[in-house]
Amino acid sequence: MTPRNRRLVSAWLFLICLMLLGMIALGGATRLTGSGLSIMDWRPVTGIIPPLSEAEWERQFELYKGIPQYHILHQGFGLAGFKQIFWLEWIHRFWGRLMGMVLLIPLIFLVIRGMITRSLTLRLLLFFILGGLQGGIGWFMVHSGFRENSTAVEPVRLVLHLSAALILYVAILWTALSVRWPEPPATEDLPAARRTRMMVMATLGLISVTIIAGGFTAGTHAGFAYNTFPLMDGHLIPGHYAKLSPLWLNWFENIPAIQFNHRLLATLTALTIAATVITGLRSRPAPLTRVALTLLGWAVLIQYALGVTTLLLVVPVWAGAVHQTFAAILLGLGLFTLHTLRGAKAGCR
Repeated sequence: MTPRNRRLVSAWLFLICLMLLGMIALGGATRLTGSGLSIMDWRPVTGIIPPLSEAEWERQFELYKGIPQYHILHQGFGLAGFKQIFWLEWIHRFWGRLMGMVLLIPLIFLVIRGMITRSLTLRLLLFFILGGLQGGIGWFMVHSGFRENSTAVEPVRLVLHLSAALILYVAILWTALSVRWPEPPATEDLPAARRTRMMVMATLGLISVTIIAGGFTAGTHAGFAYNTFPLMDGHLIPGHYAKLSPLWLNWFENIPAIQFNHRLLATLTALTIAATVITGLRSRPAPLTRVALTLLGWAVLIQYALGVTTLLLVVPVWAGAVHQTFAAILLGLGLFTLHTLRGAKAGCR
């Protein structure tokens, strides 16, 4: 692949990553406004067309009236109110379809022009298929909100949907970075680079686990409780932390434990990243690695502040959506840092 083609292809893939961040933001807003259950049918192709007549709007509204969320939360909800939540969910689904077209149409053009390799073509086709599967996972999640006495989707399915989106984001971002920088930067101190690389891998693991814990915090609405920091109801460790048996059940169903675990993991992640950045910058890294480490350090400070702000303000929609989206940005910067260090392991490109 020529340098010009590398720049073109990587820019296209970075655009898709940016669109994925937008999708994550829309997903957060959809969840926090309760809009996710407003569209009762799943039509992967024809669903791209919104209601175009008053009769179709009435039909959609009647379908929504048949689920528990309407009777429990929105009894007497007028058509105008329904349209507000409908449009947010429709935009969320439309954005997913748009990303599929942004991936597939340029891919066909690049293949016809012979601008990308066969292996990259197959990888990108796999991403397209995974994107379609993500839409199916989204409907699997939404469908759980239709069960009796339910006003929201099941937390486990929410976390599954979020995790699948982040896996796709990581895979496309790594591919974009590898296309843009096919060769790792040279390093003067190989042992130090290897040590930094191991620390970055540990931070990526912690970021991922913290995001998953955040998904359960969101899915159980645990963020709306204990809106003080750093103490929870006057205690460092909240009461009733281990009220459920077996113990592991508390991590997924007990609100005090879910929120405390997210706080604890976020703090451990911030401290680990701080240690990684300090250690890495002291080891005379390559210029690109220095930039990546610096960005990672600032990003974790911003994300931690966003988390505390979201909690203290009792999870307003804007703060919750930004906090969720910036978690993906932090993950991406960690991946970028790791990518600059891939030459520290022999044979890793």
